[in-house]
Amino acid sequence: MSLKIDLTKSWLNHLEDEFSKTYMIKIKEFLRNQISQRKTIYPPGKEIFNCFNLTSYENTKVVILGQDPYHGAGQAHGLSFSVKDNISLPPSLKNIFKELNSDLKIKIPISGNLTSWALEGVLLLNSTLTVESNNPNSHQNIGWKFFTDKVIEVLGNKKEMVYILWGKNAQLKKSLINTQENLVIESAHPSPFSADKGFFGSKPFSRTNDYLIYKGKRPINWKLV
Repeated sequence: MSLKIDLTKSWLNHLEDEFSKTYMIKIKEFLRNQISQRKTIYPPGKEIFNCFNLTSYENTKVVILGQDPYHGAGQAHGLSFSVKDNISLPPSLKNIFKELNSDLKIKIPISGNLTSWALEGVLLLNSTLTVESNNPNSHQNIGWKFFTDKVIEVLGNKKEMVYILWGKNAQLKKSLINTQENLVIESAHPSPFSADKGFFGSKPFSRTNDYLIYKGKRPINWKLV
């Protein structure tokens, strides 16, 4: 399994050195061992870095930080909270769409494919980039934290961005963000277990656009294509 496959030059300019570091070599070895044991890993190898390939470093204006990929068959494709077309909406995504409807009156989409958000400049980043089938958070401690911390660090060279941190896991990276030069939106996770505890009514989509407009930037078109 190659972890460098198809990673665009836009991000390689900032992250290439990471692929030769000890932690990344250990991630590669771990994933190869898992596959040799006939365990199923999501997303497929060619989609692990999909969020970077769809949202260039230069175009990134918003980061939505998730925990780890969906662990069901056919769901994960390298974008946090997103599923491929014709896949049933996971509960967290259903709640995201409910809040989108409440916040911006956008009709709840049928498809959960968030690619159009990525193309708008929303980096849909998970803290952990892989997962074992039907075993949520199973790769939390294999080293991905170092890589995604580095992503937040290199984004620190940009200013006037929006970071949307849903849940405690995402909020662990707040200390890496320059909160003086960027907007950080925090709330409960959209999971059914916590959405009623501060996610619903948090208005992350309108708050993001209000900030971008205030800073003279084009707002995000949150309506899915």
